[in-house]
Amino acid sequence: MSRAIYPGSFDPITNGHLDVIGRALKLFDDVIVAVAHNDEKQPLFSLEERLDLLRETAGKIDNVRVAEFEGLLVEFARAEGAGAVIRGLRAVSDFEFEFQMALMNRKLEASVETIFLMPTEEYTYLSSRIVKEIARLGGDVSAFVPACVAKALNRKFNR
Repeated sequence: MSRAIYPGSFDPITNGHLDVIGRALKLFDDVIVAVAHNDEKQPLFSLEERLDLLRETAGKIDNVRVAEFEGLLVEFARAEGAGAVIRGLRAVSDFEFEFQMALMNRKLEASVETIFLMPTEEYTYLSSRIVKEIARLGGDVSAFVPACVAKALNRKFNR
């Protein structure tokens, strides 16, 4: 059985993330969507809220499991029996950072490959940061995120 990890902060999950998950499922038997603990970031949604939103969206897709992890991604991948890490690339600007991380992960654990997947063209501009900014300014994000996420964003911004 082939297994991949799709790590991220998912603050919040977007339709672009869901698109990458769908693409990953064409390549792997199952995908673990893993939310990283990152004390350096100040997320809008708590870890538990992000996990709940992921379970309500990605967690309902066959062969997708939602998990959280701390520490090194490659150690989590090894513990889960995953041979690959999935990373989404939207633009060339994403590549440099992702390339450095992939090379470091390879150095730490050569048996875990990094696979870069591009979302469909309609999501190449989409990011959680942009979605949060649109929602904060009162814009309609329903075309960019699942309905439960749009509702959660409205609650966060008291709308």
